Parts: sequence; structure tokens; C-alpha cells
Amino acid sequence: MVQLLFFIAAIGAIGGAVAVVLLRNPFFSVLALVVHMMSLSVLFLLLHAEFLAAAQLIVYVGAVMVLYLFVVSYVGGSDEPLDNAGVPRFLAPVLGVSLLFVFSLAVGGSGMKLLGTRGGDLPEGFGAPAQIGELLLTRFLLPFEVASYLLTVAAVGAVLLA
Repeated sequence: MVQLLFFIAAIGAIGGAVAVVLLRNPFFSVLALVVHMMSLSVLFLLLHAEFLAAAQLIVYVGAVMVLYLFVVSYVGGSDEPLDNAGVPRFLAPVLGVSLLFVFSLAVGGSGMKLLGTRGGDLPEGFGAPAQIGELLLTRFLLPFEVASYLLTVAAVGAVLLA
């Protein structure tokens, strides 16, 4: 049953991500992003990361995606084709092949032989909100604060543009 749920969530995550890129209507792209984020939260649940799954649903699906939907509804979709902004056409296949190469190295270099095993032993309280909060306020304080400043600047910029 867990394997079936994993494949359903994985197909939903990949399908949602592909639909975000391929759909021409921005409103439907945002809805596809919601499907992607919800599938990711199911994958977090399968990894026994309940706090991350709940944060994924509440913060991203519940707040950020609603903001995206409001922006798309306010701005509206244009029927004009997107300009390539001066980017050469040969650059996309080159970047795609290089990304495939990097992913192949990452998958080949990882411990693929460990897929059938139980996995590592996790310490007590692994992934608990208290442990995540302690890590965010000690070891990862600088990246956490930089991300919060970037999100604040993005929110102020969105309000000024609107």
C-alpha cells in the first residue's frame, strides 16, 4: 500500500511540475503547482516528516499559492506569445543535456544499492518541531534570516507592483 501511495504521489508531483511549465494559461499553471505541492506533502508524510508535510500544506498550498492565484487573477493572462528575451535558441538543449548529465552523476554516485534496505537508524525526536526550531535558530540562522529578508522584499515588491 505504501508503494502504491508513493507512486501516485510521485506521478502527481512530476505531472504537476511538468504541467506548470507546459500549460499556457497562468491560472491553470498555478493550480498545477498546487497539485505539485500537495503531492510533495504526501511524499513528506511517507518519509515520516509530518511537520514538514503540515508546513508544506499550510504555508505553501494555503498561503503562497493563494497569493499567486490573486496575482494571476489581478494581472490576468495575456494571449501574446512569450518573448525569448534575447536568449539564443541553442541554449535550452545544451542546458537540458547538462542537467541530465548532472542528474545521471547524482543518481549513479548515490547509494542505489541501498534501496532495498531498511535505511539508517534515526535518533529519537528526529524531525520534531522542537528539533527543527533549534536547528533553524542555531546552525542555520543565517540562511533562515536571508530567506526571510528575500521573502519580505518579494512581498513588498509585489505590493508595489500591484
